[in-house]
Amino acid sequence: MDNHCNSEAIVLKKLELLLDTGCLLMSSNADTARIARNMKRVAAFLGIIEEDMHIYFNFNILMVNVCIDGRLYSKYQRCDKHGINMATITAISKLSWLAIKEDYSLEQYEQALNAIKERKNSYTDWQVAACSGFACGGFCIQFGCDWTAFFYASIAAMLGMRLKTYLNKKGSNTYINITLSAFVATLIAWLFAKFSLSTELMTAMPDMLASILHTDTPWHPLMACTLFIVPGVPIINVVSDMLTNYVQIGITRAVITLMFVLAMAFGIAMAIEICGIDNFVKNLSMIPHHTYLEFSIAAAISAMGFATIYNFPKRLLPVLAIGGIIAVCTRNFVNLGPSTDNIGLDMGLITGSFVGSALISIICTQAMHWFHMPHHCLSIPCVIPMIPGVLMYRSLFAFIDMHGVVGEVTVAMHNGIRATLIILFIAIGLAIPNIFVRRMVTPKRNKKLLDMVIERQRKHDAATKLKEA
Repeated sequence: MDNHCNSEAIVLKKLELLLDTGCLLMSSNADTARIARNMKRVAAFLGIIEEDMHIYFNFNILMVNVCIDGRLYSKYQRCDKHGINMATITAISKLSWLAIKEDYSLEQYEQALNAIKERKNSYTDWQVAACSGFACGGFCIQFGCDWTAFFYASIAAMLGMRLKTYLNKKGSNTYINITLSAFVATLIAWLFAKFSLSTELMTAMPDMLASILHTDTPWHPLMACTLFIVPGVPIINVVSDMLTNYVQIGITRAVITLMFVLAMAFGIAMAIEICGIDNFVKNLSMIPHHTYLEFSIAAAISAMGFATIYNFPKRLLPVLAIGGIIAVCTRNFVNLGPSTDNIGLDMGLITGSFVGSALISIICTQAMHWFHMPHHCLSIPCVIPMIPGVLMYRSLFAFIDMHGVVGEVTVAMHNGIRATLIILFIAIGLAIPNIFVRRMVTPKRNKKLLDMVIERQRKHDAATKLKEA
């Protein structure tokens, strides 16, 4: 009887560790296919046969059911917090292999998992705010602004991001926090635009200072200053979940993502209404005319800046800079061309986004072995500078600001469809090379896992015989 109770307690402990692992991945915004792969690997470490285990995935609930010695055991766990933490995803991936290789006990695995849980963020709140601010400035360059406007967009975004972080820590409603931070960032960007356009202020300054503070693109920062809110990783995970048949979770992610963008658009719309800005979102041109060196600098800044929001390891930030440069410059070369007075193939933004994301995905299928990181943790931050956040809230703002004028619905739908197609093709570009490579690699990985489990069991059997002798 005691042995039975002990074995039942051990099984429940194993299920608890398995669910803790899955919930930690879910709370770090890993895609569902990755959560499933990691949980199955951890189950192999725990001695749970995959064929006897069933995992139920929901956006905020994980449930595991296993059959051991003819008895069914079930356990579930809620996961209510969802942030983005690339360091946690990477650490759990490494731990799932290391636990088998080093033959961890349950206590050792639990200690390692708790250490990952309690690990502090690599960046302070002000570092994240400053870096994400410069990332939005990099977006602004991609839209065609000059470098003075880059700094205006960066400062507005930095203060908006810091406000959002502060409100989140105070526990207020997420959507209200997004609305307020978008409102404040847009308001600050508008003040910079009014300052730059004020002839009285400019003439009162020394000529050198006035030339530094003046911008020929004063309204561009208003398009870029709130892009730190656009949920780039969840958007890509939506498509990834759909492509890997986790449709229910993909739909939930899509609805939450839409709510984020709606809250952002509402905050921007309030600021525009209060400031009396006339349709800058609809009519302002986003066609850039920079050199590819400037595109490269802006892409590197954006990729590294947004990576700090995702708690990406500091040592690999230069790698992301190179990845961002490759993705964005490839996108721009395929997209831009003679029709926009640029150098390129002139094939359009949708095709350019697909080619840029597919190229970086192919590179990351090899780079993930060099840097020992999951594919998505390397590839997604590189393509975040290509997410069409402006088109998304242009579409939503057009619906919010309708006055019954002919063509308003057409403009809104045009921007919405373009944004959706670009996101879809970015996600497909990331997914397809990874899917093909994974199909080739999976049999080798499964064999490696099986060999490690067999070797571990052999050592256990040898140790048991030695004790008996």
